[in-house]
Amino acid sequence: MQKEVQVSVVMPAYNAEEYIADAIESVLSQDVLLELLIIDDCSTDHTAEIAGRYADGEKVILLRNERNRGVAESRNRGIRRASGRYVAFLDADDWWAQGKLTAQCRVLEETDRALCCTGRELMNPDGTSQDKIIEVPAEITYSMLLKTNSIPCSSVVMRTEAAKEFYMCHDELHEDYILWLRVLKKYGAACGLNEPLLKSRMSRGGKSRNKLKSAKMQFGVYRYLGFGVFRSCYYFLMYVFHGVRKYM
Repeated sequence: MQKEVQVSVVMPAYNAEEYIADAIESVLSQDVLLELLIIDDCSTDHTAEIAGRYADGEKVILLRNERNRGVAESRNRGIRRASGRYVAFLDADDWWAQGKLTAQCRVLEETDRALCCTGRELMNPDGTSQDKIIEVPAEITYSMLLKTNSIPCSSVVMRTEAAKEFYMCHDELHEDYILWLRVLKKYGAACGLNEPLLKSRMSRGGKSRNKLKSAKMQFGVYRYLGFGVFRSCYYFLMYVFHGVRKYM
């Protein structure tokens, strides 16, 4: 009888041939029972071919979108297929330190929280360190999260039922941030493991790398949540303040 999968890892990928093998290898080095769901979003390079070398239909499953659907719906496709107790997210240009999933699953079980994130080390496109670590607090409340998105997507492990309750939406905004806010509002504070277990590659072209675009998206999140102009402006100013502090 096959053991129950503990973590379903959801990895959206688009034209990531340069990096995806590193991401996959970092998942397969984890010491928990897992499945890896790679969702190729109509890549035009060799991303699907490289991912296919690892795919076995059981532990590593390659799903290919019939048309380009964007990162939110690609992650949602993985969430829908997830069979593990927890869902973890990893972008195809990032990678994990060994033991990451074990540490987070332990914290989630000890605290009975719905979501856990970790600190991250910023990396150059070539994989060398920028010698910059972004820390996370031990507890992240809904109120705290409104002021700054301190939850890196590629670090998250969360209860599968919570992910399947809300899913991700609005690629034109911060689709992951909206999900975290919804989960924390219903299930309470997230826990943060303040270790740089995520290696976050600052690759060229990422939508969060463009600070002006990211700022517009952040303000759009507040308006999407139904906040009035003044309340949105207040939280946006908090976002700017914390953003400057984060990268100093």
